[in-house]
Amino acid sequence: MIRWDAHMCLPLHPQASFAPIDQLRSFGLNHVSINVGMDMNPLPQSMAVIAGFRATIAAHPDSYVQVNSVADIERAQAGGQISIAFDLEGALPLLEQPEMVALYAQLGVRQIHFAYNRNNPVADGCHDVERGLTLLGRRMVAAVNAAGLLMDCSHTGRRCSLEIMAASSQPVIFSHANPLTLMEHGRNITDEQIRACATTGGVVCISGVSRFLGVAQPTAADVAQHAAYVANLVGIEHVGIGLDNGFSQTDLDDTPPGDFDAGYWWPRSAGYGNAIAGIRYTPIDTWQHLPDALQAAGMSTDEADLVMGGNMLRVASRVWGSETS
Repeated sequence: MIRWDAHMCLPLHPQASFAPIDQLRSFGLNHVSINVGMDMNPLPQSMAVIAGFRATIAAHPDSYVQVNSVADIERAQAGGQISIAFDLEGALPLLEQPEMVALYAQLGVRQIHFAYNRNNPVADGCHDVERGLTLLGRRMVAAVNAAGLLMDCSHTGRRCSLEIMAASSQPVIFSHANPLTLMEHGRNITDEQIRACATTGGVVCISGVSRFLGVAQPTAADVAQHAAYVANLVGIEHVGIGLDNGFSQTDLDDTPPGDFDAGYWWPRSAGYGNAIAGIRYTPIDTWQHLPDALQAAGMSTDEADLVMGGNMLRVASRVWGSETS
């Protein structure tokens, strides 16, 4: 039984505390993917974050395991540690070079999506003008498949995400996304996108962000409601959890350097108000309450186990491979 959070955010600072990850470990979580850079973060910032996070993991081998394959997750579970993978949110850190994908893979990045809300030379963001996957984007999909990374479509434009899923030779995931049918928001995904993801063999991981769940103070029950919708639409084997909890630390400033415009990345016209200042997350102890909440939403114990980690483990076993590197 694996507990897997497909996406969370520490401060994008090399000295970020791993205290939230320690809490997740205490709540029974086995694996977490943490963000190490977005389209808004220049390469020096992301590289410093990767180096800092890798150093923290290496300095605490009794607590953390850096993930390259599913075997690393299983090793961490057996040893009482929590395994950690990195994810990139956007293609700008790839510098328009497909060869960068394999480099990031060597640094611990195990999943990537190509656009963070806004368009770039590779793909469309969900809050920008629709164009579709670019020719460079198709090369990038092939590079992600070849490098054995999880192809993610969170934050991506709807048409573009469908084209990514059609182009991918491997299962595609949404690491943190919610059904549009339950909450109208540009970041949420249509039934067509959910069905396309399932067709690839992939998983839609439900976010715990208030704005995307449609409640002011989200709980495990709200997450379970969205998970049950996806399960009823495409089957229990295509549902996961990516709560997208964000953790700030008052002594660290991770604002992107330079002329950073938060209103561009989180536009008021898309319902964000003051950027993401009004966003609330499910409490960090949500993982303790998810089993009961998922069962209250109509799932069996075994089905809840699939949603809380088994489905992502299956997809990762196919994409990453099962042997440690």
